[in-house]
Amino acid sequence: MTAVGTGLRPDRRAPAEPVLRRLGHLLVRRRRLVLSLALVLLIGAGVLAAGAASGLSLARFEAPGSESDRAQAELTERFGTGSPDMIFLVTARAGTVDDPAVEAAGRALTERVGREEGVAESASYWTRGKPATLRSADGRHALIVVRIPGDADHVRAQVLPRLVPEITAGDDLLQVRAGGGEEVFRETVPLARQDFVRAELVIFPLAFVLLWLYQRRAMAALVPILAGVYAMVVGLALLSGVLLVAEISTFALNLTLAMGLGLGIDYCLFVIQRFREESARGASRADAVAGAVEHAGKTVLFSGLTVAASLSVLFALPFDFLRSFAYAGIAVVLGGLVAAVIVLPAALAAFGGTMLPKRVRPERPDGFWHGLATRVMRRPLVFGGLATALLLLLASPFLGLRFGVADDRILPPEAASRQTQEVIRQFFPAEETDAIQLVSRDAATGDVSAYAASLSRLPGVAQVDSAAGSYAAGARVGDGDQARFQSQGRGTWLSVVPSAAALADDPVRLVEAVRTVEPPFEVLVGGYPAELSDYRSSVVDRLPLVLALMLGVTFVVLFLMTRSVVIPVKATILNVLSLGVMFGAIVWIFQDGNLSGLLGFTPTGTLDPSIPILMLCVAYGLSMDYEVFLLSRIKEEYDRTGDTESAVATGLQSGAPLITAAGGILALSFAAYATASVTFVQMLGVGMAVAVLVDATVIRAVLVPSLMRLAGPLNWWPRDRPAAPRR
Repeated sequence: MTAVGTGLRPDRRAPAEPVLRRLGHLLVRRRRLVLSLALVLLIGAGVLAAGAASGLSLARFEAPGSESDRAQAELTERFGTGSPDMIFLVTARAGTVDDPAVEAAGRALTERVGREEGVAESASYWTRGKPATLRSADGRHALIVVRIPGDADHVRAQVLPRLVPEITAGDDLLQVRAGGGEEVFRETVPLARQDFVRAELVIFPLAFVLLWLYQRRAMAALVPILAGVYAMVVGLALLSGVLLVAEISTFALNLTLAMGLGLGIDYCLFVIQRFREESARGASRADAVAGAVEHAGKTVLFSGLTVAASLSVLFALPFDFLRSFAYAGIAVVLGGLVAAVIVLPAALAAFGGTMLPKRVRPERPDGFWHGLATRVMRRPLVFGGLATALLLLLASPFLGLRFGVADDRILPPEAASRQTQEVIRQFFPAEETDAIQLVSRDAATGDVSAYAASLSRLPGVAQVDSAAGSYAAGARVGDGDQARFQSQGRGTWLSVVPSAAALADDPVRLVEAVRTVEPPFEVLVGGYPAELSDYRSSVVDRLPLVLALMLGVTFVVLFLMTRSVVIPVKATILNVLSLGVMFGAIVWIFQDGNLSGLLGFTPTGTLDPSIPILMLCVAYGLSMDYEVFLLSRIKEEYDRTGDTESAVATGLQSGAPLITAAGGILALSFAAYATASVTFVQMLGVGMAVAVLVDATVIRAVLVPSLMRLAGPLNWWPRDRPAAPRR
């Protein structure tokens, strides 16, 4: 029945505008108010950001609730002792550490350290009966081991800055240098911060030049950089709220700086580019802004959701250090979205003419990228096969990945604590300060003797100290110290001192060997090597969960965007290839030592798992970032034409130049961190630069069109028809 037949008037109302387009028009009408509020928000966020930066915490590599964690708690509560937090390397300026005058000075220094505020225990070669493990082979050096209870903030920020300068002043008889894990990481934090600040000073002018070369307008180059700063400041301000309920590592500040600029530039480039396209088609400035928010804004929102979702999987790990990066990454993504989807459109409405090209060049639908996509889709198996083979070759070093633990060699050779550790590695036969501790609540002295002897026979064990005596190679070599190793009642503990070679080679394997020796009573295995082993095991054991969550969450986001099952699967496969290349590069460079001379770092033959896991989440999110940008253009063309091949070629022609430019700028931004003095920062910069470059070139330009050509109509399953275009 028709409208005429019923006497009803036909409904001639235009279909309702999409929400984002209405938002764009609102931002145009209220541009002055929006920009004023944005300025107020920036000032307020700046105040909060300053407070957040000072409220960030130092963190340790710990596995809460692990066996080593329980052992440390038992050792402290029952025996009033624990693992040393730091060491002082004492060198005799003349003679040996056994000379009477040097020995007297060493004893006095040990007692002096023990009286310092914050120090719970202080012992040395001279106060522990002169064990060989605390004396260098040449007799010139001896060690003072110090226990400082408290969290990392208390130890590194309050006690050590006061203790180290005072004790290392030395005197006419003794030269004193500081070392140990806490001192190493105390030096790492300011060096890493300097690395990031120095890199940012290079990145900002470099990014401006590259943006100007691409945009050819100074304002169009400046605004994305300002958006990046806006994202950083707002991100840090948001962290100030998180600090009320959670601890955030100081290293999260570095991630905020690195990601804030990159995401701010990326998101703003896509909005500005769409604004330019709409303007070139003859749209008024108001409609051009609304069109940019509708199309580019939607893409940016999905992209931000993808990056945030990838980082959010770090919450599945029970480690404050890694969770800090999730908080920081999500906060800076939110800051970038506010800058690109709210503030930038208002700025475009106010002075968008300064961001338009001076000369409008006609669009070339059959340009370079269109031609490349067409050639690839003519022979998808050939091009796709060659590209895949290349990426697999670049990723192949990943097969040799060996997880280890970080030590002082993450610092540059001139770092004071690293120089201290180098002397210990070179001249001391054992690592007394990194002993493995076996704690028992219920053990008799007679049981301890045979157990200690068995442990001392393990390869890599220099000596075992206990209440029943000290043992080396199965033989008793010293008297027992019951006051140190025995508690009231039947509790006892043993100190398994590793050789320097064993600790440098693989401390985790030594811990595993100690745990395989059958004890005559129940024990908890602790100490620094066991803490590292438990932390590494906890991280590695949760890798499958992290991967599953990351793949699942991003699959859902891409499905919501494309309404396709096949495209998210394809995107996942391509991003795994990109990650493979990144990990291949960091294994080849930072584990195996290639390019170590050029980059100026010391390879250890292993990689600490923390930074690669962080890189996994960040790189996966950024890879999906470019996938979302490209897919949005392809899907838009497919909805308009219903032709997959034409949509891929046209979408690549429209999106690839911008993706390549944005990827190049982001890659150069990360590459600037290759000049860092801390290996962790170098690894993050080089790995991320490789991932972004591979993703923005080979994968987007070759593998995306080849796989979409092979899939054909299946790309859009279960939606087999394009959506009707909006009129």
